Amino acid sequence: MIRRLFLDHPASMGESYFEHQRQAVSFAGPLLLAGFACLLHAVIPGLCERTASRRIAILHERMVTGRRAR
Repeated sequence: MIRRLFLDHPASMGESYFEHQRQAVSFAGPLLLAGFACLLHAVIPGLCERTASRRIAILHERMVTGRRAR
């Protein structure tokens, strides 16, 4: 059970637990900022009109490119 929860997925991505953790955290910050931009946009529609979508596109490209390199 411990292996399945902590090790199998990182190994399937060709990473150790800590390498995978570092990658996940590097996505979490920009996603949190994108979420905040969405909330700000919900209150003031003239602000952050494309902030979240641009950030998500960048993260998606990074994730897809990272997968292809393996």
